[in-house]
Amino acid sequence: MMCDDARLLLHAYLDNELDAAQSVTIARHMQNCADCAASYADCTRLREGIVRASLYRRAPDALRKQWSADKASAPQARRRPAALAIAAGFAAALIVTTPLWLYVTHRANDANSWAAEAISSHIRSMQPQHLMDVVSTDQHTVKPWFAGKLDFSPRVEDLANEGFPLVGGRLDALDGHSVAALIYKRHLHVINLYQWPISSADAKQQATQWNGYTAIQWTAGDMHFVAVSDVSENELQQFVQTFRNDAATP
Repeated sequence: MMCDDARLLLHAYLDNELDAAQSVTIARHMQNCADCAASYADCTRLREGIVRASLYRRAPDALRKQWSADKASAPQARRRPAALAIAAGFAAALIVTTPLWLYVTHRANDANSWAAEAISSHIRSMQPQHLMDVVSTDQHTVKPWFAGKLDFSPRVEDLANEGFPLVGGRLDALDGHSVAALIYKRHLHVINLYQWPISSADAKQQATQWNGYTAIQWTAGDMHFVAVSDVSENELQQFVQTFRNDAATP
C-alpha cells in the first residue's frame, strides 16, 4: 500500500469503518511507515481532545445574580426589552445552528432546484460518518458493493491516473430517486458523483455555481449524472470530461 492510499483511508481506519482486510493492510503499512503512523497518532490525539472538550461555560456569578434580581423586582414593562433581546439572541442562535444544507436549499431553489438539492446533499455528506458506506480505492470493490442495494449497476471509473482517485461510495437519494454516490478526491477536496437511471435522451451538460460550490449535471445513455464539489469549476469540468471519456471507452 502506498502512503497516498493509506492517508485516504486513515480516518476510516480510526473510526473502525474499514473491513478486516483493509484494517490489517493499514496496520501493517503503519508498522513500516513512520510518517503515516505519526499522522494516525495526530488524528487520534485530536479526536480524544474533542471528546474530552466541554462546550459548557458557566455564566459569571455577577451576571447570574443580576439576572435573578431583575426577574424578581423589575416590572413587566421594564423586563420586556430584556425579553426581546433574549428572543433575538435565541433567533440568532437558531440561524447559526441551522444546518447549512437547509440554508443552501432555500437560497438556491430560486435558481436551479436540481443544483440546490445536489449541493445540499453534498454538504450533508460532509458531516461526520456520512460520506461513505463503502471505503475503497478499487473500482472492483466499490461497484459490486451496490449489487442488491439498487435496481441498477452504477458506472464506476478509476480516475487516479488523471488526478481524481476513487475513495468509496454510498447510497443516497436525489430528485426523488435512490442513487449511487461515488466519492472521488481532488487533492484535499471531495467530489460527489451521483447517478441513477433515466429514460430520456442524452441532455446537454449544465453547470451551476452557488457560494463556492459547483454542480454539473448531464445524461449519457440511460443514466443521469450530477457532480458536485468545492473545487474550481474548471477542475470539476475536467473531472466530468475525464469520467465521460473513460465511461465511453469499452
